[in-house]
Amino acid sequence: MSHPRSEQLYARARAVIPGGVNSPVRAFRAVGGTPLFVARAQGAHLIDADDRRYLDFVGSWGPLILGHAHPAVVEAITAASRAGTTFGAPCAGEVELAERVVAAYPGIEQVRFVSSGTEAVMSAIRVTRAATGRDLIVKFSGCYHGHADHLLVAAGSGLATFGRPSSAGVPEPFTACTRVLPLDDEAALEQLLEAEGAHVAAVIIEPVPANHGLLPQRQAFLARLRALTRAHGALLIFDEVISGFRLAPGGAAERLGITPDLATFGKVIGGGLPVGAFAGTRAVMACLAPDGDTYQAGTLSGNPVAMASGIATLEVLAREDGWRRLESLGTHVETVLRPVLARSRFPVHLVRVGSLFWLSLHGPGAPRTAAPLDQAALERYGRLFHALLAQGIYFPPSAYEACFLSLAHRESDIETLGRALEHALQSAA
Repeated sequence: MSHPRSEQLYARARAVIPGGVNSPVRAFRAVGGTPLFVARAQGAHLIDADDRRYLDFVGSWGPLILGHAHPAVVEAITAASRAGTTFGAPCAGEVELAERVVAAYPGIEQVRFVSSGTEAVMSAIRVTRAATGRDLIVKFSGCYHGHADHLLVAAGSGLATFGRPSSAGVPEPFTACTRVLPLDDEAALEQLLEAEGAHVAAVIIEPVPANHGLLPQRQAFLARLRALTRAHGALLIFDEVISGFRLAPGGAAERLGITPDLATFGKVIGGGLPVGAFAGTRAVMACLAPDGDTYQAGTLSGNPVAMASGIATLEVLAREDGWRRLESLGTHVETVLRPVLARSRFPVHLVRVGSLFWLSLHGPGAPRTAAPLDQAALERYGRLFHALLAQGIYFPPSAYEACFLSLAHRESDIETLGRALEHALQSAA
């Protein structure tokens, strides 16, 4: 299908923007073709620059839990903007949103707002090092925590490896204090902490990893992680940038019944505007300037317009029984899609956690560890993506990315997806 206006815009963009995009996955390199340039959006739909309409299951990669341009969010943003777009000074909105976050999430007492998930994680790690007086950070292969230098590392073949950069421009010394473990491997975790636990400041994990496919973790593994970090005096960070306020008011921590020492947030609490946050106990957060000697700052942190957007989003979720409705919608996804996928002529399986779902081209069941897809599977996904796009369904332009539901989706939209997917699977095969 031709998209002449998007093609024109992409040609112009490539002259002045690296790769023609401001975030790599948008370039469609994983699926082929020209990226869609979006002109506007409403509810569960996108309209591209060529005025074609798509049922959207990307939702700006997660923040639009109410759907695009929700009236309450637009009204809140408009009212806040009239009063001033930024102050560089405290405002009431940041206090109100902080109170809501602290009241909802298990175990935290204070929160600081930033402007992105990357910034939230970077700052959370800095404060754990200050609080513990230790240097080492442990992460898990397949969990993405933003693009800070010391976290752009991938696992090696051993049970635990010294981190090696997985991006150009990251000197190896920047990752020397990062260790990488496989997910769902208690033995590897125990071995590393036994050897180096006295030097580990923090272990960070996505409690519901959703950046290398959707990899639901065993509650027993996460509970063991909680017990071991506590035993070794390391702090446990839950990266809930995706799962926070999406899976429950208290995120994955509430859903799993496991309380971390710190948590990072983004996506939903910005309601479509750039907001991140990190939160923890009062004792840990006291390390931050101006009370403590750990520096962290941001001119646009606590921005009044962004705070208004986040408050409006959480208000609608609470008022409209949002989390129960999203869970019900997710159940309907399973009801509709599983029979369709069962008829596929190549391996494809549904993985769902709450309002997140993913079409896994691995073997049956929900993978719990990060595993690469072979070239044949990647090519099949590219064909599947374009076959869906031709029918007006917008899916993530990568086989490793999860889909997002919103309160703007209806059961009829899921049924539309089911019919389109039936045809797309035949085409992709």
